[in-house]
Amino acid sequence: MDNEILENNKRYLERKKLYKDFGYDIDKERDSILEKAKPLYGKILEAGTGKGYFSLALAKQGYSFVSFDISQEELHFAELNLAYYGVDKNVCFKVENAEHTSFADESFDVIFSVNTLHHLRNPFQVIDELIRILSQKGKLILGDFTEEGFRIMDKIHTLEGRTHEVRKTTLLDIESYLVKKGFLVKKKESVYQRVLLAVKELM
Repeated sequence: MDNEILENNKRYLERKKLYKDFGYDIDKERDSILEKAKPLYGKILEAGTGKGYFSLALAKQGYSFVSFDISQEELHFAELNLAYYGVDKNVCFKVENAEHTSFADESFDVIFSVNTLHHLRNPFQVIDELIRILSQKGKLILGDFTEEGFRIMDKIHTLEGRTHEVRKTTLLDIESYLVKKGFLVKKKESVYQRVLLAVKELM
């Protein structure tokens, strides 16, 4: 196996262990989000690939989907990570700006965005874009950390000599916005993750 793939997986496993040492089990949390979101159907999109933690969970369950990120570097890490587990062919990775994607209207039936919201400069613009590319009978699944989850992320980033930047808009703000946009929203929560499941209300 390619050395870059092996080295990337080593870093991934080290980071997973670090998270778990603080009580956050990446695999468990991602699988939990997936179970909450099922059934999955049609064309699936992941908005905000990052290093591919959620991409890996989705691909390991056999789903084929499109995943995008604004960072080519992050996408490269994600591709290496999925290649190690032999599921990289399940995913079409793309560089896209979530505020203005190249996708046509109503392109996807299921859209995930996990632990991305708190990074966004213009979250409502991104949500509007996701709504635009979501099919009429589609499902939008948005996940982000709870207060306890954010506390753990802050500890990990501090340990690494970094600051975990968190913007003001919360998932609860997004929930209110989606309701005003005519969505039916269900909220599910674990100790570390909060998840919104939103579908367009049938008129």
